Amino acid sequence: MDSSQLLKGVLDLAVLAVLKERDGYGYDIVRRLREAGLHEVGDASVYGTLRRLFKAGALTSYVMASDEGPHRKYYGLNEVGMRMYAASAKTWSSFSETMASLLKEGRE
Repeated sequence: MDSSQLLKGVLDLAVLAVLKERDGYGYDIVRRLREAGLHEVGDASVYGTLRRLFKAGALTSYVMASDEGPHRKYYGLNEVGMRMYAASAKTWSSFSETMASLLKEGRE
């Protein structure tokens, strides 16, 4: 199974989950996703997801100075983003429970 296709379907939720923990800038979010085990996540995919979620009104953004180069644009969840996260997490939990049940039945 191609895990990159699975990742496309859950990248919004993964980004929202990382931002629910704490605000972050683009590469920081990529790094945190990879550290969590999503090693195949691409930089461009995450940046595109951030732009899309921001346009959808789910994220706030602000710029902060960096000691290591140019200013960084940070993203954080707002009320819309929290609701989106909660709804998506509920959908994912239900879906993953269904899949776990199907896979268990297939082993018996």
